[in-house]
Amino acid sequence: MSTSRTLKITALLLELILAVPILGGIIVMGTSYVALGVMFILHILALVFAVREGSSKLAPIGGIITSGLAWIPLLGWLLHVITFVLYLVDVLSNRKQGTIREQF
Repeated sequence: MSTSRTLKITALLLELILAVPILGGIIVMGTSYVALGVMFILHILALVFAVREGSSKLAPIGGIITSGLAWIPLLGWLLHVITFVLYLVDVLSNRKQGTIREQF
């Protein structure tokens, strides 16, 4: 599995957690917004590797925007949901043909 795909799956799972209405807010505010900084770095890394490997860049760019604006309560939740969907579509549409073990 490529580094880009691994980073995208990681970002997908973390965005799913942050998109859960109250849980995501508790995590973000409970970490004094450090969680958004960590996600920002993760999205930048995903973007760098997506560029290097020639894969889709839309989800990491959306994630970078989300990390910058997610401190706004309801907008943050909506952006996390949108970013999760972007990563989900990206990961599912770029599956390689082969065994299940190779896909994950």
